[in-house]
Amino acid sequence: MILSWTLFIIYMIGTSYLGWLGYKKTSGDFRSFAIGRADMSPLVVGITLATSTASAATFIINPGFVYVDGLAAFMHLGIGAFAGILCMLLILSFSFRSQGDAFKALTIPDWIGKRYKSSGFSIYFALVNLLSFAFVVLLVGGISIVMQKQLGVSNVTALAITLIFVTTYVLFGGTYAHVYTNLLQGVLMIVVSVVIIGSGVYVMGYLKPDLITFIGEQNPKMLMVYNDESVLFKDHFSTWISGFLIGSALVCQPHILTKALYVKNNRDVGRYIIVFAFVYIFFTALLLAGFWAHGVISPEQLVDAETGVFRQDLVMTVYLQEVFPDWVFAIISVVLLAAAMSTLDGLLVGVSTITSNDLIINGLNKMPGKNMSERDSLRLAGRMTHVILIVIAIAVFIVNLDPPRLLGIFGQVGVYGLVIAAVPPLLYGVLFRNSPLVALWTLSVVGLGIHFILYFNGSALFPWSSLAFSNPGVTASIAFIAVVIPTLLMGVLIGKKK
Repeated sequence: MILSWTLFIIYMIGTSYLGWLGYKKTSGDFRSFAIGRADMSPLVVGITLATSTASAATFIINPGFVYVDGLAAFMHLGIGAFAGILCMLLILSFSFRSQGDAFKALTIPDWIGKRYKSSGFSIYFALVNLLSFAFVVLLVGGISIVMQKQLGVSNVTALAITLIFVTTYVLFGGTYAHVYTNLLQGVLMIVVSVVIIGSGVYVMGYLKPDLITFIGEQNPKMLMVYNDESVLFKDHFSTWISGFLIGSALVCQPHILTKALYVKNNRDVGRYIIVFAFVYIFFTALLLAGFWAHGVISPEQLVDAETGVFRQDLVMTVYLQEVFPDWVFAIISVVLLAAAMSTLDGLLVGVSTITSNDLIINGLNKMPGKNMSERDSLRLAGRMTHVILIVIAIAVFIVNLDPPRLLGIFGQVGVYGLVIAAVPPLLYGVLFRNSPLVALWTLSVVGLGIHFILYFNGSALFPWSSLAFSNPGVTASIAFIAVVIPTLLMGVLIGKKK
């Protein structure tokens, strides 16, 4: 316990120093707080993008899905999602950066509003962006799980430490603090990934050489590319297709796509995507810990002692405790906390800047007699961002006092709705010239509606269907297909290609 606290305090001191460097670079300028000064290295941005995309889901939450559902979960959350993310990054990032630079855009809603010349469209997406709150809850909940195990603190204490610490350095350092701290976190995550992947070699080579056979004997469906006994990954669509499609859509998250605005030209965009691809596929391999865990832990070890509920989100933490000595587990646990914080800080920057700049400032400017200058708007947005960060932290703290049972699913439902809504205007905006605002706004609302209606009522509406409507990736993928096909057809028929 002493070693864990020592390492965590060292990590906080190092991160705080990097946050201070970010503060010095930001110098009170809201634009640099939101996206920097387009002067960042592609190597740094690539590592930052990989760490932001991987986060607590890859390092803490998703191995539990593989433990429960087997190869199908790995194909959906790992290979399928990675392929989709990489494809959409290549489609969107270059034109998004070029147009964003011309528009002087600060956020995705800001980009959309300026691309389609509609502040109302920007306000709509700022409201939709509030769905990111669900993913913030997931990240903070994941951090709390690890912190309780490793530091021996209560849930309340873990939440307080996390939110006060991360909110403080984001509050002052903004995007530069996010990038500088993510570089440190990314290097730590890469090193620990090597160690954890090595543990899998050890488990399969020495502790449980017949692991694959053992898993197959326990449940042959665990080794199939889809698992028809699974609630979430029970057919090819739920496993492969939805994994690819939702991976594609996830690029439209504020803290993912806006990385293109951190660099000065499209050549640097290509370079950071290459860095991202190499680092992220490495992180993806960590989901295999869900298989390795079958060789060293039993389902009984994953039952919450207080509630008696099976907690699949404990798989990675319990696995590491069983495989590594206490001192190694202490080091790895600190890095798991860093992995979660690497996405949390980026999300907090995105949510706060979007809410202040695109929702509050745009809303005020639409009021009669209110038309602030750009300078005054940016100044007020900077002040509002600090208030919003504090409000978000308090709200996340309250929700995580009694967290949802499946944090991964809770986070996915909200963020998938956000990205599906953003796909039509972003995809059309980078591929075609004209601006059919009403049609794209309609498709965005329709996509959002399809996702939520199917997730909450799909089984009742279509009882004959074998689709896994309880998997938000499936419902979001159906919505993705429903809006992307009309978007592309509309572009081909009435839009001039760029």
